[in-house]
Amino acid sequence: MALTVARTMALPGMRMRLLAGRSGTWRAVRWAHVSELADPVPWLSGGELVMTIGLGLPAEPDGRRAYVERLAAAGCAALAFALHEAMEEVPDDLLDAADACGLPVLEVLTSFISVTEAVARWHADERVRGERRVVAAQEAMARAALAHGTAGILRTLAEHAAGEALLLGPHGEHKHAVPARERPWHARAAEAAAASGGGRSAGVLDDGIEAVQVHSLGFSGAATGWLAVRTASPLDWHVRMLTSHAACLLAIELLGLRVGRSRMHAQRGALLAAVLDGRLPAARLGELCSVAAAPYEVVVARPGVSLEAAVEALEEVTETGDEETALVCVRPEGTVFVLPENTGLPGDQAGGRPGGQAGGRPGEPAGGRLGEQVRGRLGVRLCARLGVAGGGCRAAGLEELPAAVRHAAALVARGGGDGYAHVDDMEPQALLRDAFVPEAARRFSTAVLRPLREHEARHGGDLVGTLRAYLEAGDNAETAARRLGVHRNTLRRRLAAAERVSGGPLTDPGHRLRLWLALSLPDLVPPGSSRAANGDPVRLDRRARDADAEGRHP
Repeated sequence: MALTVARTMALPGMRMRLLAGRSGTWRAVRWAHVSELADPVPWLSGGELVMTIGLGLPAEPDGRRAYVERLAAAGCAALAFALHEAMEEVPDDLLDAADACGLPVLEVLTSFISVTEAVARWHADERVRGERRVVAAQEAMARAALAHGTAGILRTLAEHAAGEALLLGPHGEHKHAVPARERPWHARAAEAAAASGGGRSAGVLDDGIEAVQVHSLGFSGAATGWLAVRTASPLDWHVRMLTSHAACLLAIELLGLRVGRSRMHAQRGALLAAVLDGRLPAARLGELCSVAAAPYEVVVARPGVSLEAAVEALEEVTETGDEETALVCVRPEGTVFVLPENTGLPGDQAGGRPGGQAGGRPGEPAGGRLGEQVRGRLGVRLCARLGVAGGGCRAAGLEELPAAVRHAAALVARGGGDGYAHVDDMEPQALLRDAFVPEAARRFSTAVLRPLREHEARHGGDLVGTLRAYLEAGDNAETAARRLGVHRNTLRRRLAAAERVSGGPLTDPGHRLRLWLALSLPDLVPPGSSRAANGDPVRLDRRARDADAEGRHP
């Protein structure tokens, strides 16, 4: 609350009479000062109640008018006269000039020293009152932080600052506002935050009507967010203090939320890692933690991205609520993200390149169907936010996550770009996937490997894993035995059992091809192909049913 001229006239013990300039009684009185100079302006700094007995008042009407105009232009709060000392009354030309300038002119019936003391006492008391208001507001914000978190801090700040509050993300994105509706000053605050370049700072945008204070959040390093507060101009000192205190509370709140999110994703990531390593059935993942509905976009970012950085980027690129159902884990092949598939955003909103170009292969066209597929992928924005290359693959269900991670990681290992590449953007991979009916391919693998798995269930021994290791090693028994961690004689016994159980020797090209296809189809054919090339799952199911009806082997 400011000490206006009107309030000064009503202070205890004050006897004053308004002579002119009623329209300016809203002017704030910062200090009361006596001056008998003909031109006191060089000695003023604005907001003064200038008191005089008229010794320095010009004798000519034009001089008196100029005297009043100079005081008004210098920001003087009011001009007060003590009459019957050097002059009996205030000249009419001076009063007319004061009315024209809106400068209050008073007659003081109290001693000048009493006026000065009353003004000084009011400001001292107001400072104490302001400090008490700040303490009360700080306590209220602390209680609100415990009870309601970020929303409670902003609401309490806006109430005690008699204004509005806005929370922005580290890059100026809108997070929360009080009131909730969009306001014109929000854009100004976001521009000020973005102009800082991510560094910590504080500033005020004051146009003389409203003051917008923009304060960075965080205790070290880059800003973790921004707090903006709009109040009437000029900005009061206690609002600065409240904003600074609220910024500290919000920084602590955001830090706690970030640590909590990191812990949550670390626990969920451990479950995802168990699925990828084969230690946990994929179906159990959805039972042990909340997972988004299928299908999924599986993203593998180049190694070197920490879990904290991954979680922060994930929060920024996903919609509200999606981050809590996404999965993240850091692995040797890179940081793995399992995201809800999102193909509904336009390319410019999703961060895709103009013309439908894939993010990870600069200059390579991705027109037509492939160009449409890249639009809206969260992996594009995610890798751009992290500043690393990444690969992506679609998974139609949780059971396809391991295969999708292998294909996405293979794109990252292959290199050749600084952005994001998706399996669907690679024409040979897409054509190979479209050549298979997924259900028929799975039935083929199950039928070929069934005798081996049944033998394993009855007698033990990893016949399927041994066959795969042997064929991947190029028929080199020594290499395969080392990879499996078994003796070469154990390997030979398992291979002999596999030949006997599968019904043919590995030297038979046809039998060997059937075994190899059954073992490697999940790796040769990218997952996520439960829909047709045009995205219609019904057509693929119909093809599988037609093949069964005609008695053809898929």
